[in-house]
Amino acid sequence: MLNTPRSRRGMVTSPHHLASQAGLQILRDGGTAVEAAVAVAAALAVVYPHMTGIGGDGFWLIAEPGRDPVAIDACGGAGKAVSLDLYRRHGHATVPWRGPLAANTVAGTIDGWREALAVSAGWADPLPLARILDEAIAHAEQGIPVTASQEGLTRQKLHELKDVPGFADTFLPGGAVPPEGSTLRQPALAATLRRLAAEGLDSFYRGPLAASIAADLQRAGSPVDAADLAAHAAHRRPALSVGVRGARLFNHPPPTQGLASLMILALFDRLGVTEGEGFDHIHGLIEATKQAFLVRDREVGDPAYMGREAQSFLDDAVLDGLAANIDRARALPWPHVAKPGDTVWLGVIDGQGRAVSMIQSVYFEFGSGLVLPETGITWQNRGASFRLAEDGWNALAPGRKPFHTLNPAMARFDDGRSMVYGTMGGEGQPQTQAAAFSRYAMFGQGLQAAVTAPRWLLGRTWGEDSVTLKLESRFDPALVAALRDAGHEVELLDPFTSTMGHAGAIVRHADGTLEGATDPRSDGAVAAW
Repeated sequence: MLNTPRSRRGMVTSPHHLASQAGLQILRDGGTAVEAAVAVAAALAVVYPHMTGIGGDGFWLIAEPGRDPVAIDACGGAGKAVSLDLYRRHGHATVPWRGPLAANTVAGTIDGWREALAVSAGWADPLPLARILDEAIAHAEQGIPVTASQEGLTRQKLHELKDVPGFADTFLPGGAVPPEGSTLRQPALAATLRRLAAEGLDSFYRGPLAASIAADLQRAGSPVDAADLAAHAAHRRPALSVGVRGARLFNHPPPTQGLASLMILALFDRLGVTEGEGFDHIHGLIEATKQAFLVRDREVGDPAYMGREAQSFLDDAVLDGLAANIDRARALPWPHVAKPGDTVWLGVIDGQGRAVSMIQSVYFEFGSGLVLPETGITWQNRGASFRLAEDGWNALAPGRKPFHTLNPAMARFDDGRSMVYGTMGGEGQPQTQAAAFSRYAMFGQGLQAAVTAPRWLLGRTWGEDSVTLKLESRFDPALVAALRDAGHEVELLDPFTSTMGHAGAIVRHADGTLEGATDPRSDGAVAAW
C-alpha cells in the first residue's frame, strides 16, 4: 500500500525535492503559499533546467478559502518583428524548433511571479524578495547534482542543441554531457537572480536587467527586442470552471488547454462509470479526451483571436451533446496531431488553506536551446508552435500569444475538501489530470496511489511521430486486450516512464489536515510540516 504523506501546517509538492524544500523553508519562515510557490518555481529553474527556466511562460491558479480561484496568465506574445516574411527570408517553411529564430516570444514567467505576489500582498507582511529567491541563488552558485533525466535528455537532444548559441558553454561543461550526480554550476543565472532580488522583478522587462537581456537576444539573432520586453504584462483572468459529481473543478483559460482538461472530466462524469481501473474507466476517459481535443484544436488559442468564450463550451447542453458522441464499446478512429512539451507543475497549500496550482515551462527540453551569456537565461521556444499562415488557428502574428499545453488545476469538493493538482507532459497533461483526479475523487484511491498508478497517453511522445494509445506495461493484460479489441491502437511502454508526465497533488480536508503526492517518475518530493 502506498503511503500518502500528511501534515497540518503547510505542504509543497514539485518534481524536484530540492525545490520542494525551498518552498517549505518559506512556509516555515512565515511566508504565504504564493511566496512559497515563487521560491519553488525559482529553484526549479535552477535544479531542473531541462524542464523549466525563467526564460519561459507560466500560468497560475491562486485561491483563498471561500473564494473562487484567480488565474494569472503570464504568457508572452510574439515580438513585433516576428512575421511570416522573417521566416521566409531565412528559408523556413515552419518555425524552427531550436535556435534564435525559435526564441520569438517574450518570456512571461517573471512577471507572473510579480503578479502572483501582488495578489497575495495583503495576506501577511511580505517576505523580502531576496529571501524568496535565496535557495535558488544558492543552488545556482554552489552547483546542483545533475539528475538522470537531465543527463538522458541532454544526450538524446544533443544533436539539436550543441550548436545553439550559449548552450554548450552552460550545459556542456568541458564540452561533454554532464553525467548523473556530477555538479553543474550556473553562475550567470545566479547573478541574474541576485539582480532580480535587488532591482525588483519588473527589471526583467523595463529595468537594467532588461537591457542586458535585450542585448543578449540581439547578439544571438532573436527577433525579440527591448520594446517587446517593455510591452509585456501578466494579467489576472477569471478561472474556467465546471461541476462534476461531488466537486467543482477549476482550470486556466486560454491560451492554455485548461478547457480540454475540464471537458474530459465533465464528459466522463456523464458516462456514469461506477468502478475504477476497468475498461469503462480507461476507455471512457480516452474517448472523452478525443471529444475534448477536437474542440480544443478547433477553438482554443490566444483569446483575442477566439470566436467564442471558452466557458461556453462547459455549458450543460454542449457537454451533453459531446458525451452522446462517445461510444461506450468502440474507439473513435484517431490519428491526431499531438502537442509536445517539457514543463514543471507545482502545488502549495499553506496553513491558512490558501492554495496555489502553478505551471511554468520553456516548452521543449531546454526550450530553444539559446542561453543568454550575460544573464544565463535559457529562452523558451513556445513560439515554435505557431503556424506560418496568414490566419486561422495559432497563426503567427506579431504580439500574438501561442497556444499552450500548460494548465494548472484545482478542485473544491462538496464535503469541504480542496485540491490542487497538475503535471508536466504536453499533450498528456489533461489525460494525466483526468487519471489522477478520477482515481482519487471518483473511485476512492489514496492520493499517492492515484498518482503512482499506471497511466496512458493518447498521442505523440517527444520527438516521435507515433499517435498510438501508449500504456505503461503495469496495466492488467486483460484490460490491454479489451482496449485493443475495442479498436485502440495500443503501444506498451516501460512500467514507469516520464512520457506520462510528472504529476503531483495536495488535498486539504475540512479539518485542516493536508495530504500530498508526488510522482515516482520524477525527482520530486512532498515537503510538509
